Amino acid sequence: MARVCDICGKKPVSGNNISHAHNLTRRRWMPNLQEVRASVNGRTKRMTVCTNCLKSNKVVKAA
Repeated sequence: MARVCDICGKKPVSGNNISHAHNLTRRRWMPNLQEVRASVNGRTKRMTVCTNCLKSNKVVKAA
């Protein structure tokens, strides 16, 4: 599963962990993705959606 929101396209962001000694190691911030059953054009479809899109009602959940 690709870690990308099907609605807004949000995906992982990369950066560094920085220790007290200022050693840098690469890390990733993952989006909070949920797999939901959504109504799309009158049909039920399984989608991977971030929680921001769920909270802002950009997705209509299927019954």
